[in-house]
Amino acid sequence: MQKLAALLLTLLIAGCAFPGVYKINVQQGSIIKQEDLDQLSAGMTRRQVHSILGSPSVINPVDESQDHYMYTFQRAGQEIKQQQITIYYDGDTFSHYDAELLPLTPAY
Repeated sequence: MQKLAALLLTLLIAGCAFPGVYKINVQQGSIIKQEDLDQLSAGMTRRQVHSILGSPSVINPVDESQDHYMYTFQRAGQEIKQQQITIYYDGDTFSHYDAELLPLTPAY
């Protein structure tokens, strides 16, 4: 009887560690779409850019000529998807941006 109880207890505990356990979706950063970037125009102030895109994810205190917006998404333990946007300034005015956007925003 003790062997049967030990076997059942072992199977019950092992069941919690098997693959297929619920994993949550993890997203971090700023979700920015192409429509948001289309609102930017050369000569805008940093404050105007921040009002459209929000606060940057990464601020470099040494080089204030760039703002970085990052977004990562991982669906239930699968591959991590990432988008990066770099905003460039000439002094305190917006000049241009580089963007590697995801084809679809996976969080929606």
